[in-house]
Amino acid sequence: MFLRPTAARLLSNVPSCLIRSYSSAPDRIEKTVNTVTLLGRVGADPQKRGSEAHPVVTFSVATHSNYRYDSGDWMQKTDWHRVVVFKPALRDAVMNYLRKGQRTMVTGKITYGEITDQEGKQRPTTSVIADDVIFLQNQSQ
Repeated sequence: MFLRPTAARLLSNVPSCLIRSYSSAPDRIEKTVNTVTLLGRVGADPQKRGSEAHPVVTFSVATHSNYRYDSGDWMQKTDWHRVVVFKPALRDAVMNYLRKGQRTMVTGKITYGEITDQEGKQRPTTSVIADDVIFLQNQSQ
């Protein structure tokens, strides 16, 4: 089985009995589900990245959870999600219509990988690959 060094590193702690390689199609292909739905606010205007041949649009979405301490005080925890858009028509719509602070609903799948930061260090990353993005208007508009 050929794995990129980054994938091999990620799988180094996984027991070998859980990793399978196939020289031909497996006898049985199981159905799996990888679905994410986010409803939140856009953290910054979308950015176009990649090359002309392989463009990609990225943006962040903030979601939050509210909870109450035993003392009665309320706390809000914010989570930031990196969203990646590959589909050409969706990519163009996101660039043209989605703005910082706007509410949006994103459906897609979660993916894990590594990126190289400005100092050349590899660091793990988690992204949502968008299948659909719904643009919601603010109530004041």
